Amino acid sequence: MTPGAAIAGPDGALRCPWALSTAEYVAYHDEEWGRPVHGDDALYERLALEAFQSGLSWITILRRRAGFRSGFADFKIAAVADFTDADRERLLADPGIIRNRAKIDATLANARVIADWSPGELDALIWSHAPDPAARPAPRTLSDVPAVTPESTALSKALKKRGLRFVGPTTAYALMQACGLVDDHLADCVARRP
Repeated sequence: MTPGAAIAGPDGALRCPWALSTAEYVAYHDEEWGRPVHGDDALYERLALEAFQSGLSWITILRRRAGFRSGFADFKIAAVADFTDADRERLLADPGIIRNRAKIDATLANARVIADWSPGELDALIWSHAPDPAARPAPRTLSDVPAVTPESTALSKALKKRGLRFVGPTTAYALMQACGLVDDHLADCVARRP
C-alpha cells in the first residue's frame, strides 16, 4: 500500500485517507468537499469557517457548524454586517463556536466589507482564481496535494486588497478545495469528479 494513497472505506469504496476517521468526515468528503459552491452568502460562510479552522482540525469546525450557523445568522452577509457590539459579546460567550476574538472580529469585519459589494461580486472574485483543471494532474497520494498554490496566493492578495482579513494563501487554498475551485480528491477516490 502506497502511503497517502486512497484507501477503502467502510463500504469498500476508495476514498482520500483523511476522510475515514469519522462518519462526519465521510459524509463531508463524499457530499460536500470539492463540489462547486456559488453564491455570496455560501462563499462567505466557507471563507469564515476556513478562517476559524486555521490552526485547528477541520473536524472541530465541522462538529460546530450548526453552532456557527446559528451564531452568525446562517452567514447571511447583510445580517452579519449589522451585528452590534452586543452580538460580538454574545459570540465571544457562545460555547457552540470557536470563541477566538481575532477570528470573530475578522468574520464580522469581512461581512461589513462584503456587504458594500455588488451582488455576485464575492462569487465572481473567488471563482476568477480557479485554475484550469487540465493544468494539474489528479493527485495520486496526499503528498501530491499542495497547501498553497500560485492561484491561492493571488486569491489571498486580491481578498486582502479588498479589505478582507484572515485570508492567507493557505486559508485561500483550503477554500478553493472546499468550494470546488480545485478537485483534490485523489485520482482513485470515489468522490473525484470525472
